[in-house]
Amino acid sequence: MPADAISSQTKLAPDALGPTVAVGEILVEIMAKSRGDGFLEPIELVGPYPSGAPAIFTDQCAKIGGSAAIVASVGDDDFGRINIERLLSDGADVSAISVSRDYPTGSAFVRYRNDGSRDFVFNIGKSAAAMVSLTAEAKALFARAGHLHVMGSAFAIPSVWETMDYAIGVIKRRGGSVSLDPNLRKELLGLGQTQERFARLVDVADLILPSGDELFMAAGVDGESAAITALFARGVTEIALKRGQHGSTFFGADGSRVDCPAFRVAEVDPTGAGDCFGGAYVACRRLGMSVFKALEYANAAGARNVTMQGPMEGAGSRQQLDEFIAVTPRNAQ
Repeated sequence: MPADAISSQTKLAPDALGPTVAVGEILVEIMAKSRGDGFLEPIELVGPYPSGAPAIFTDQCAKIGGSAAIVASVGDDDFGRINIERLLSDGADVSAISVSRDYPTGSAFVRYRNDGSRDFVFNIGKSAAAMVSLTAEAKALFARAGHLHVMGSAFAIPSVWETMDYAIGVIKRRGGSVSLDPNLRKELLGLGQTQERFARLVDVADLILPSGDELFMAAGVDGESAAITALFARGVTEIALKRGQHGSTFFGADGSRVDCPAFRVAEVDPTGAGDCFGGAYVACRRLGMSVFKALEYANAAGARNVTMQGPMEGAGSRQQLDEFIAVTPRNAQ
């Protein structure tokens, strides 16, 4: 089936119904300039950069032209202010970001090892990032929202759950939709009610955007074909599978499939690539674009972001992504 013929098969609510809303952490990221192991000696650092997976998603969603907002909390400090200013300048709705006078904005210190893996020092649990709550501003935002995007990183913030449950009920009742990016470590699934809550999110999701083994974790079975079948049986209508250097693939509940090649770039900082992919894909689909066009923009958004230092510094507008697509070679599929 031609890609353009699939553009209306998703159950994602159209952008006109109301904004896409993410819920979760906002951070600053401070990065080591040199590669090595950890932070056991004085080293040069660069930053702070606006960050947090839901914030990166929201920024890219808004910047490409979708209506986007976030429910989150920051401290009454410069780290909070640079995040709010970045989101606002890129077109996001920041009305439901609360500002805490008691807790600082969350932070992440990051250093790359020589093998490409990373060391982190986080302050999330004792920061404003963990203070997300169902405020009057959040309720007002959900009342006019058309789509909720949930990220696995939210599982680390217990207070998010009341907000998430409320949002799912309100948005689904008004004909809206839900997407899930299951970027969750397997180890967390065994903690408390996490597995039960994760399963509930899969059951209410219209769209799932997994990377690699996250597909199997979401489905509860191994094997790509079996996992896809299992997710569709649970009510999912659309899967956008991120394959890194191999591009991405759409799977539709009617058996349709669309593949889109990756862009060939020199990687500077991979942080935020998947979040930019998700922000672009959700925005494009809710704006009514065809599956292939949405995948192409999403691949471009993720690829462009890794070419720049900082987790959301490469998030692109539609014009910037068009220019990137026009001049950037693609990997063979």
